[in-house]
Amino acid sequence: MTDVLWFVLALLLAGVYLSWTAGRLDRLHARVDAARAALDAQLVRRSAVSMELATSALLDPASALLIADAAHAARQAEGEARPQAESDLSRALRAALDQPEQLEELTGPVEGRQLVEELEGAGRRVVMARRFHNDAVRAARALRTKRHVRYLRLAGHAPPPPTFECDDAPPECLAREL
Repeated sequence: MTDVLWFVLALLLAGVYLSWTAGRLDRLHARVDAARAALDAQLVRRSAVSMELATSALLDPASALLIADAAHAARQAEGEARPQAESDLSRALRAALDQPEQLEELTGPVEGRQLVEELEGAGRRVVMARRFHNDAVRAARALRTKRHVRYLRLAGHAPPPPTFECDDAPPECLAREL
C-alpha cells in the first residue's frame, strides 16, 4: 500500500512540475510578444524621427534623400525584410551624420539640436529594446530545448520565436556629441 502512495505522490509531483513548466513557457512566450511589440514601437519611432530630420531642410539634399529613403523603407518593411531595412537605416544615418562639419551645421539651430537629441534617444532605445527582445527569445528557446518539454510537446506546435538581428549602431558623432 505504501508503494502505491509513493507512486501516486511521485505522479502528482511530476504533474505539478510539468504544469509549472508549461505555465513558465507560456509566460516566456508572452514576454517575447511584449518585447517584440516594444521593439516594433521603438523602430517605428526611430524611423519617424529620421524622416522628420530628413524633411527638416537642415540637411544637405543628398543626405536628406538618403535618410528619407531608408526611413521610408524601414517603415514599410515587414517580416523577414525588416531587419535588413532597419540595418540600412542605421547605415544611412551613419553615412549622413558621421561627418563633423555636418553635425555642427545640424546642431546650430535649436530645431536641429532637438532632432539630433531625439534621434540619439530613439537609437539608444532601439538598442535596449532589441537586447530585451533577444534575451526573452533566448530564455524561451532554452526552456524549449529541455528534453521533457520537447517529448511532451509542452510548447505545442508553435515554431520557436526568432531573434531580431540588425545593425543598430548609432552614428559615432552622436554618441560623442551627446
